Amino acid sequence: MKVLFQSRKTLYSAPGGDTTQLLKTKEYLEKLGVTVDISLELLPDLTGYDLVHVFNLMRPQELYLQVKNAKKQGKKVALSTIYGPYVEFEKKARGGILQWMNKFLSISQIEYLKVIARLVLNGERNKGTWVYLMNGHKRLQRKIVNWIDVFLPNSQSEMERVAGDFRLKNYNYVVVPNAVDVSKFDYNKVVIDPENEKFRDCVLCVSRIEGRKNQLNIIRAAKNLPYTFVFIGKAGPNFGRYMEKCKEEGTRNCVFLGQIDHEKLPQFYKLCRVHILASWMETPGLSSLEAGIMYSNIVVTRKGDTEDYFANYAYYCEPDDSDSIRKAIKEAYHAPFDPGLRDRIMQNYKWSDTARETLKGYQSI
Repeated sequence: MKVLFQSRKTLYSAPGGDTTQLLKTKEYLEKLGVTVDISLELLPDLTGYDLVHVFNLMRPQELYLQVKNAKKQGKKVALSTIYGPYVEFEKKARGGILQWMNKFLSISQIEYLKVIARLVLNGERNKGTWVYLMNGHKRLQRKIVNWIDVFLPNSQSEMERVAGDFRLKNYNYVVVPNAVDVSKFDYNKVVIDPENEKFRDCVLCVSRIEGRKNQLNIIRAAKNLPYTFVFIGKAGPNFGRYMEKCKEEGTRNCVFLGQIDHEKLPQFYKLCRVHILASWMETPGLSSLEAGIMYSNIVVTRKGDTEDYFANYAYYCEPDDSDSIRKAIKEAYHAPFDPGLRDRIMQNYKWSDTARETLKGYQSI
């Protein structure tokens, strides 16, 4: 089987969870004998490919042209939906004039304005941008989902969200879990560099620093707690001021390491006592999976699909409530690690599991 992966133009220049998911799915599908190529082109020649696999329904501007091109050339299409609208963040926590405007706008209108902002501020434009501006966000998404032959959501609840938002009926889908690299995040093989020992028993947050990931409320919850908080990640696009605000409000117990070498990341998971993602939405958050497999208690948001993955093995918090975040951190910090969390990840959320279920989706079409 020969498959073409397609995704957004900024897949590598602004990497995110979808970047990791795409690259790891490719790596492990190839172990199953599937040939996988990657193209960020909008209208590639698909001669020789059995099907096209596209990613990220939240970015329909490129996706629409890629899917339309596949259909025009008679190819079946699989979609990894990665569908997590940040509705509450936009209406409650975005800040500034945008938050005020968002009180009166739908999530589709909000996303439309964000594309215009990326166009103006970042020069982010391609042929798909103009198609998007003429059609609108939700209309373009609806056209896409009506062409999809198999949906590959990361959880059952994500599929239900997609089906509900677009009123889908008689759709074909296979739940494909997000996953962790068990060979890289192997607790017994990770060696701690001496200069990192000072971070032992910290509370860790590995994520791009931006409003949706909610580090500022974690920092506010951290005040007067006797733990060291370590933040790893760079500011998201257009969130430089948010990063500055985090550093301004961070007290002496908050450390910002920025982007670090990915090969050193397992050390920090091994050192930390708790990992936290108090985001406004997660599906489920790759760093939570990575922390859990490294014997770290995890604090996660209730928003999104986290409960599908972590059931009763995580400590849950509300992103807009500092007391809730503080309480969850304290409980997680002082509780012994439940090996059931690691077992659950090892049994269900490896990249080999992702590849196996993805191949089932391919075979269904």
